Amino acid sequence: MAHDELEAPQKTRVILVGVGGATCSGKTTLAKHLKRILPDSVIIHQDDFAPPQELVPIHPIYEVQDWDAAPGAILWPKLVNFLRGVKATGKIPNDHRSHDHLNEQKEIKIDDEVRDRWIEVFEAIQKQREQQGEKVIWGLVDGFLLYWNQEVIDEIDVRVFLRVPEPVLRKRRHERHGYHTAEGSLWRDPPGYWEQIVYPAYVDAHRDVFIGGDVEKGLPGEKVKGMMVINSMELSMSEAVSQVCGVLEGVSTNY
Repeated sequence: MAHDELEAPQKTRVILVGVGGATCSGKTTLAKHLKRILPDSVIIHQDDFAPPQELVPIHPIYEVQDWDAAPGAILWPKLVNFLRGVKATGKIPNDHRSHDHLNEQKEIKIDDEVRDRWIEVFEAIQKQREQQGEKVIWGLVDGFLLYWNQEVIDEIDVRVFLRVPEPVLRKRRHERHGYHTAEGSLWRDPPGYWEQIVYPAYVDAHRDVFIGGDVEKGLPGEKVKGMMVINSMELSMSEAVSQVCGVLEGVSTNY
């Protein structure tokens, strides 16, 4: 009998890791570091599920497009179905296109020894899993509204939230040149956009996530069970990566 006929079929497990937080909190940076470490990993950017620019709602008071209010900022059924498809197949559909590469990318490095140590850890876990006839696919989902829609929350297996104080977020946002839309155009914040639209929408979307609606200092409530909160200003990016990897190591060996 041929060797391949003796091998049991490989079972694929997909673990979705959510990396949430406000705009400019470092979500995408963290997710990309994790992708470099985790074997068989993909990134899913929630921003890729924003509606076409012509369908973005107009704010009823300030009369500008509102890209941040949760109900209209994301095509929720499309995102939910996409996540379910990835969990079922372990693959990103061939026709999916991300526009993340068009946006300004500010590199924040981590220590080489930290990266190399965790690569070694997860390669060993991967090898052990393969010997057991299993393959683990990591789906890293980053988004500023990741924990608003319950159907999205339910699809995410490991839930991480980056907390950054409002003054720091505001400074970072004002320093950005803009955001590219799916159509390729560049969106620039009108005057007062952060204060009037972006931050109020962030607070409103996370009111139920934290006890007492306190997004700055509150503990996680019951809406997002098991959510890991990282106070980013108290840690280096290397430390944040290590904290998350420590959790993922436990998940991957017990999942």
